[in-house]
Amino acid sequence: MKNVLVVLTCFLLLNACKDKTKDETPTEIEVAKVEYQAYGNEIIPDDAIEAASMATHYKTMAVGDSINSKIRAKVKEVCQAKGCWMTLDLEEGDEVMVKFKDYGFFVPKDIAGKDIIINGKAYVKEVSVDEQRHYAEDAGKGSEEIAAITLPKKTYSFEADGVLIKQ
Repeated sequence: MKNVLVVLTCFLLLNACKDKTKDETPTEIEVAKVEYQAYGNEIIPDDAIEAASMATHYKTMAVGDSINSKIRAKVKEVCQAKGCWMTLDLEEGDEVMVKFKDYGFFVPKDIAGKDIIINGKAYVKEVSVDEQRHYAEDAGKGSEEIAAITLPKKTYSFEADGVLIKQ
């Protein structure tokens, strides 16, 4: 019995002397810094809405409606002539046509598939057959595909004043 008391006393004393500061100090978490290549006006990547959320906004808009917005999305296609427009994936088959304010800047032609953030004005527009064919030519589409464009199309559009391309 005396041995049990001695062992128990030693256990309690050793446990009481443990360094408990380890549990009290905050853990340092290393957060990877995201780097962007910027075009146009300076924009901050915070508070951009996701593509799927923007698609929901677009679906409630009529031709001529517009809202200021900042969107985070993935590039689908870029003008192969000079990078003067791009399309973004809004998910579920929807996309948005992005042009750059006052033709003031262009983006690299090789950014398809990259994540980006754009800032500017989102709007809904009806695009003529001629304009659709022009974009199809810029995208390098074949003559049969271009000739198949025969009707105006309601499109989700965006005039970007700034673009951030995730590196």
